[in-house]
Amino acid sequence: MISFEDLALVEPIRRALNEEGYSQPTPIQVQAIPHLLAGRDLLGIAQTGTGKTAAFALPILQRLAAEKPTASRRKSARVLVLTPTRELALQIDESFRAYGRHLGQRSTVIFGGVGQHPQVTTMARGVDILVATPGRLLDLIGQGHVGLDAVETVVLDEADRMLDMGFIHDVKKLVAMAKNRRQTLLFSATMPPDIARLAAGILRDPVRVEATPPATTVEIIEQRVVFVERGDKRDVLCAMLRDPAMARVLVFTRTKHLANRVVEQLGRSGFVADAIHGNKSQSARQRALEAFRAGRVRVLVATDIAARGIDIDGITHVVNYELPNVPETYVHRIGRTARAGAGGAAISLCDGEERAYLRDIERLIGQRVPVFGRPGAQPRPTASPRKAAA
Repeated sequence: MISFEDLALVEPIRRALNEEGYSQPTPIQVQAIPHLLAGRDLLGIAQTGTGKTAAFALPILQRLAAEKPTASRRKSARVLVLTPTRELALQIDESFRAYGRHLGQRSTVIFGGVGQHPQVTTMARGVDILVATPGRLLDLIGQGHVGLDAVETVVLDEADRMLDMGFIHDVKKLVAMAKNRRQTLLFSATMPPDIARLAAGILRDPVRVEATPPATTVEIIEQRVVFVERGDKRDVLCAMLRDPAMARVLVFTRTKHLANRVVEQLGRSGFVADAIHGNKSQSARQRALEAFRAGRVRVLVATDIAARGIDIDGITHVVNYELPNVPETYVHRIGRTARAGAGGAAISLCDGEERAYLRDIERLIGQRVPVFGRPGAQPRPTASPRKAAA
């Protein structure tokens, strides 16, 4: 079995990985890291949970430590990582800090929804790694607070989601501004025509790596569907939560309004829950995520866009309070409980109007979702969630 040492990662990075509890690289890390250490451009087909953040962060950190900067970093950075959401930006920055803790690299995050002054102050003297959402970054560039003249490496993460959220033109502008870049990486869970054209336009002789296709991630997750009347979903969810095996639960709704209602209903029933969605302030979203990660909140109720990029260890169960009307979204949702090879359970509450959504999901994943009766006993994870890889 290949180890991080086999991938020629330096001792300070291996030590940090060991401190984080990571022992074996994931398949995408095995594929990507040698090419990225060699300076190749890369096209990665991968979603969250495959270890893709470490696949690009580890070799980037190693190259930063080994090579001197080619330009002044004032108001700039050597590495630019573009992401679609604030939550994902913060998590990527956290990963860079964790893996690079023994290397002395400086990183920061730029995103909207908060005051810009701390971001401007940090960027005034420059950083090694800048993780940013496109809109706020373009705003600060327009004001003269940030430049991309020192950027050597550009990473586009979750490019398909940036396309969905309307950021693709901003992304093209930002990549064009990084005139001195020597390496470009693009990661996307899917490859729609617009993303394929973007990749062809910005990548030079790229290596293509692909993690497990989305539909196969369901194989390690114990899935069940409960057929229930819409008006009974709250009672069914509360009955399920009486099982202590459901220790850290991520619940999905299609709307912000229903996410709030579910949290209120759970609170009245004695369960500690919080919501994360687009109407929440950035500080409120971060508090909810941190409380969920620390175990102070047992149930986090989320909409799909807000949950994109949530990468929290130990999520024992995903509950689809409402089935998504896009079948690929189901795969993204349930993958939150099976991070990098760990097991987990996913339970869908399906009312009569959602039967068609279930049929579409089953066609996508190539299997029937087993029917589970009204709760008394719940499905348990097939394996204890663990940190299998970075």
